[in-house]
Order: sequence, then structure tokens, then C-alpha cells
Amino acid sequence: MRSVTYSMNVSLDGYIVGPDGDFNWTGPDEEVFRSWIDEIRGLGAHLLGRRLYETMLYWEDPARHPSLDDAQLEWAALWKALPKVVFSTTLSEVRGKARLASDGLAEEIARLRAEPGEGDIAIGGATLAAEAARLGLIDEYRIRVYPVLVGGGIPFFPHHERRVDLELVETRTFNSKVVYLRYRVARKAR
Repeated sequence: MRSVTYSMNVSLDGYIVGPDGDFNWTGPDEEVFRSWIDEIRGLGAHLLGRRLYETMLYWEDPARHPSLDDAQLEWAALWKALPKVVFSTTLSEVRGKARLASDGLAEEIARLRAEPGEGDIAIGGATLAAEAARLGLIDEYRIRVYPVLVGGGIPFFPHHERRVDLELVETRTFNSKVVYLRYRVARKAR
């Protein structure tokens, strides 16, 4: 069965953006960026909310950004080709390989898991990931922890009253001191 993953850059104090909405502390790092390229190669679909979808539109038309380097062009090609499902109550249309969600999150994940194909199902965006976590739909957390404290903002982990046990799958420390952590949700046998 295809795994559902939640993966983002995170400050050491647990935020994906700071209190001012900025995430420039995730600055360009070629080694970390390459890890994102490796990760996207293992995806079969990406689920995202409206805000992240709009942010990621930048990568849909790399010709409009002549300053992109080879790694960024590689990322853009992979991102553009990746099927995406956008959850939004305000958008009436989306572009490229994206489609608007026609059902709820659990139903969309069940549909994607039932379709033939390979690759993980990624969830992007804190609000959508919080819903997936509440429903017990996330199988893996993939976190790139940056050595910075931003003091507030949008948290990576949702604040809910449920304990989730995790098993460490992988760690990696980059030259920039960013630490990659990959955890699988420990599911109890039924």
C-alpha cells in the first residue's frame, strides 16, 4: 500500500514559517535541495492546500525564471509532472497536472491508494497535514530541521490531544547543520 508522508522544512522550535509568515531561514542549500529532488522522485501524488498550491505555482513554469540553476530546473520538471490534488473552497480551477479535490481528505487518500501506480502520497501544508494527522492517515513524517529558533508561526505538528508513537527510520546531517529526520508512525497490530 502507498504510504502517506508529510515532509517540510522546520525550525528547531517546530515551525514551518515564522510569526511574520516568512521562511527565508530555509535559505538555499544545494545539498538539502538535492535531498528534496531525491524525495520527489519517490512520489506518485501530492496533496496540498490552496496556500501551498499557490506558493508552488512558481515551479510550474520554469521558463519564466531564467535564473534557475540546473538543480532547480530538475526539481521544476519533476514537480510539474507530478499529479497533484488541491483542497480549496475558494479556487475554481487549477493548472497543469493538478485537480481540485472532489471529496474529503480521507476519501481522496483511499482513492489514490486504490489506484494502480507507485510512489508515496505526499501531503503539504500545515492545515491539510493537521487534518490528516487527526484522521490517523499519515504514515511517515519527514522533517528537515534548520538550526534556527523563529519564536512562533505555523507549527509543523498539529496540536491535538492524541499520542502518536514513531519509529526512527533515517537520520542525516547536512554540511549546513540541517538535520533530516524520517519517522514512521508505529501502528499497533490489530
